[in-house]
Amino acid sequence: MRWSALLIAATLLATGVAHGEARRVVTLAPHLAELVCAAGGCDRLVAVSAHSDFPPQLAKRPVIGDGWQVNLEAVLAQRPDLIIAWDGGTPVANITRLRQLGLRVEALPISSLDGVADALETVGGWLGTGPAAATAASAYRQRLTALRAAHRNDRPIRVVYQIETAPAYTVNAKSPISEAMAVCGGVNVFATLPTLAAAVGAEAMLAAAPEVVLYGGEENAADIRAYWSRLGSTPAARHGALYPIDADRLARAGPRLLDGIEQVCSLLDQARR
Repeated sequence: MRWSALLIAATLLATGVAHGEARRVVTLAPHLAELVCAAGGCDRLVAVSAHSDFPPQLAKRPVIGDGWQVNLEAVLAQRPDLIIAWDGGTPVANITRLRQLGLRVEALPISSLDGVADALETVGGWLGTGPAAATAASAYRQRLTALRAAHRNDRPIRVVYQIETAPAYTVNAKSPISEAMAVCGGVNVFATLPTLAAAVGAEAMLAAAPEVVLYGGEENAADIRAYWSRLGSTPAARHGALYPIDADRLARAGPRLLDGIEQVCSLLDQARR
């Protein structure tokens, strides 16, 4: 469909639509779909982005793209009255193009662990599911507070979160993953990287001397082990402290992030012992 035809179709859809309670919602990142469901609006989701697999019923929703590309025709076919984008993740060009079609697009920022509860309340406001969202946000805050209290006195331990091996990537202190590790006493050895995620060389890994390596369970464990066997002088390699984790829980800024923190705390306790 040509751009002019898309614009006409979107204009017809948008005519007379006010910014009331959203009834037909499209999300542009997996964690956004999780937040909508946690805020009491799972039945409002008419389409999602690729890899939106929690809660399981989302597997039945149409997919309108991935984190980088959006199928505009597929979006319009769902007649959404709200599209939720990831502020800082969804390409600005995609947000601009959708807004040019007259569609309501709200960009949701989450830059910290505490921001997840705020995001739940914001989504609840957009959907008119305020009571359910407030309950979810309160439960999240209480559980996060309890986790922080339980691990306040944990001995600091040097940690790297590794993504891939050729080259290896990791995250800086601004990543929620780094903040999650910190709850458990984990010290991100690459906290001062200039960008949120970046490649790091073997020499930098050696110099950082991590005591623990965390990596997503979807990574090739044999490749991870082979990588660290070449860096055998590091504490993590010497003690075999190479631990797979559920990356979806830790990397997606939703309520399940707390499950990821619990897993990390358990693994760091194991490494301390």
